[in-house]
Amino acid sequence: MLTQTNLFRAAEAGAPVANMISAYDGIRWGSGLPRQFQYEKTQSRIGDSIWEYPMRFIENSPIFMVDRIATPLLILENDGDDAVPWYQGLELFLSLRRLGKEVYLWNYNGEAHGLRKRPAQKDYTVRMQQFFDHFLKDAPAPDWMQKGIPDIDREKEKGRINSVNGEPGAEDKKKQ
Repeated sequence: MLTQTNLFRAAEAGAPVANMISAYDGIRWGSGLPRQFQYEKTQSRIGDSIWEYPMRFIENSPIFMVDRIATPLLILENDGDDAVPWYQGLELFLSLRRLGKEVYLWNYNGEAHGLRKRPAQKDYTVRMQQFFDHFLKDAPAPDWMQKGIPDIDREKEKGRINSVNGEPGAEDKKKQ
């Protein structure tokens, strides 16, 4: 949708499929099934194979129109996702960054398609609230949006958010 309109002031995408071409010949790791069926017949309803309708796959893949996106975007793409390959979110993130667009990416190690662990759910809820408050209510941007978080510090940072919300963070749990 963000490739088609500038109507929104901010958006969030959870486990986005950005490139149907690269995802088509993958495996759904949770079930072990090839991904082709979902693009041809079910969820995406392209109608037939990538060889029969290559333009439909391109036209339905935001990666090929990422230069049109002007809306700040928050992406959640977990590395344990067994339905959508995590590299799909990375492709979208890196393409937007390459074009100088405002985009943020969150990954929760080991989390599947949707956050299952309570600390991760709480952490992402706070991040999403901060993101939308900044763009929709003119709240100040939190540090993670202004400075980023070095990869080596990201688990500690996620623990900090849970500590602030009254739940021991990752660092506190290590001490217990």
